[in-house]
Amino acid sequence: MSDSPIGCTIDLGGDGRQVGRLQVPRSSNTAGWASTHVPIATVANGSGPTVLVLGGNHGDEYEGQVAALNLARDLRPEQVSGRVIVVPVLSMDASKAGTRLWPSGANFNRSFPGSTDGPANEQLADFLTRYLIPPADVVIDMHSGGRSTYFMVCSHMHVVEDAEQRRRMLEGMLAWNTDFHFLYIDVAGSGLLPVEAEEQGKVVVTTELGGGGHVTADTHRVAQDGLANVLRWAGVVEGDAVARDDAVILDGRDPRNYLFAPESGVFEALVDPGTEVAAGQPVGRLHFIERPDRPPEVVAAALAGVVCGIRAISTTAQGDNVVVTGQPIDRSALL
Repeated sequence: MSDSPIGCTIDLGGDGRQVGRLQVPRSSNTAGWASTHVPIATVANGSGPTVLVLGGNHGDEYEGQVAALNLARDLRPEQVSGRVIVVPVLSMDASKAGTRLWPSGANFNRSFPGSTDGPANEQLADFLTRYLIPPADVVIDMHSGGRSTYFMVCSHMHVVEDAEQRRRMLEGMLAWNTDFHFLYIDVAGSGLLPVEAEEQGKVVVTTELGGGGHVTADTHRVAQDGLANVLRWAGVVEGDAVARDDAVILDGRDPRNYLFAPESGVFEALVDPGTEVAAGQPVGRLHFIERPDRPPEVVAAALAGVVCGIRAISTTAQGDNVVVTGQPIDRSALL
């Protein structure tokens, strides 16, 4: 295996607080020899676990980016037992453009395990796969619905096969202390960053922190407080983790929970995240701006449950996800 083409300006194994960058090679019409700079910070002190904190996997998901930027700026070595590695914004150009995907059209969260000689997204994915994920005990990958979806503010997880890994991931998910938590499946292809970390045996904690193109002050608070509590739970940051036992876990593993637009049109939501729905209940309608005489197409819930996410962009193409639901499940069923 060839070495990575990506440069790193800090010593990933060094002590103390370091702030630097990953240098991803690029070439453009105005700069033949150049690189995209991806900020990275480490805070290390003594022995203890290593936690990798990631934001901006998708460019238009700013909730995690802000939480990670605050962490990278404020965390000090004397607060740490072990090592915290922070990459606040993985998809720099997409973040600047306010888009989910890279300018090349690449979905960074479908780029793993990556490649040393592939395009830039695969090179960065390869660097994470070989250099950042392996030393980590816990991997935190913060997402939201971005511009396209308003998702309930929650932490979530895959239900992995290994019982001990699953138990620890359940603990980490619950440590975010959101009102809801969500069990998800992959519905849009393979190559996810969390899956790569899971396959390496890591405890993976992920989120859907709202979305819809607007971040409230309360969502920022939940993002930052939840991240801090997970770091305390992991034992890498000083202090006792706060626990709660009244949160609801919603099971979205049945593919019928993901509803897609049968036609292109203008979407009208009839429910909001957190709403309980019955099977067959209308949850949205598609309108046709060129046919005001045509009745709207009704989208109905396939299963009874709770609405977890709703499309935030009104203009909708056939096949776009418009509603996500989940069914309450007791945490004991996952152990």
